[in-house]
Amino acid sequence: MRARLSGYVLAALALASPALFAADRPPQDLHQVGDHWTAWNPPTPPEGTQVHVIQSGDTLWDLAAKLYQDPYLWPQLWENNRYILDAHWIYPGDPLVLGPAVAPVDQLAGEADGGELGPADGAPGEEPIEGVQTSAEAAGAPVPLGYESDVYCSGYIDELDKRFSVQIIGSEFENLGPDLDRAVADVPITGRYGRVNTARYNLTVGDIIYLNQGRQGGLSAGQVFTVISPRQKVVHPKTHDLFGRYYHYAGRVRILSVQEDTAIAEIVQACDPVIVGAFLQPFEPEPVPLGRPTAMRPINYPTPAENLQQAPIILFSQDELVSLFEDHVVFIDRGAEDDVTPGDIYTIYRLNRPGLPPLPIGEIAVLSVHKKSSAAKIIESKTAVFIGDPIELK
Repeated sequence: MRARLSGYVLAALALASPALFAADRPPQDLHQVGDHWTAWNPPTPPEGTQVHVIQSGDTLWDLAAKLYQDPYLWPQLWENNRYILDAHWIYPGDPLVLGPAVAPVDQLAGEADGGELGPADGAPGEEPIEGVQTSAEAAGAPVPLGYESDVYCSGYIDELDKRFSVQIIGSEFENLGPDLDRAVADVPITGRYGRVNTARYNLTVGDIIYLNQGRQGGLSAGQVFTVISPRQKVVHPKTHDLFGRYYHYAGRVRILSVQEDTAIAEIVQACDPVIVGAFLQPFEPEPVPLGRPTAMRPINYPTPAENLQQAPIILFSQDELVSLFEDHVVFIDRGAEDDVTPGDIYTIYRLNRPGLPPLPIGEIAVLSVHKKSSAAKIIESKTAVFIGDPIELK
């Protein structure tokens, strides 16, 4: 998408995914910063960061494709440049912080400065452990640890009866069907009939819905909300205590217009069918974390069994699967309260019989962190992973 305003060509984010939403109109309050015009107030980039000066024709979508080999990682760029208040409009001449400057791989390997780094991990005289990558081997371009759908189509675990103020109370289809009520029929109707309430039960992208809040509830046109579907209770597999309830992300909606006590919205992204009665919470962008995965811990170098006695565990799978493998999204029983952060990688263990060491069977990468739990993706598995398997931070 491109727009021309006051003779200046503005680069905007390309709409190439249902997860991206077009701005209704470009910002109007342009002002001059240095030698260019912009709607934003770009700060001076911090020292030691990589900076790209936006060129005519650039989009966050295209830049993410070039930098990360995945255009769907455009939120990663936006996260580093939050002075951009609307990601759909970026301006030639504005600085775009790409991230911290990274030393060349040969310097990390100790070759650029005479080999001062040690052979294993920067510690002189230590022998490398067989099967474990050194820092030089691990250094390289970061890769996404999952997909956008892993974050935005999963969910979170929270208190059992979480309250939501905004709810879907109707759809455009509710009164499009015929009225088959006998009392108002002009001709005799035989059989059992009732009023046709909805012509479509499962709603999807492009469908219009009605909300129970409006201007009085603080809603405004353009706001984006995540559709929340409360699902099953979650019981901790180790303690057997009630841990909370799983709340599933069903999709995303954007408000088109507001009235005093209601609002009209459009479904702009759907992970699952959206139904009348579902709840909404404000949408918060969560970039897919990047990481540099290294070789998995070898079987002949496991952690001691006592380290796993109070270790976090794999708590829940949204599809309630028995056997889990690579690419499955799971939830662990640790969150922000335990200093878990997106991008953390954990080794998955299977406990052995008494007297024998645990078996490292896979790895998970944390994608999204909440108060008491976190969503993670299995990035490697040597065998089936089960609910209750302990994990250890790598």
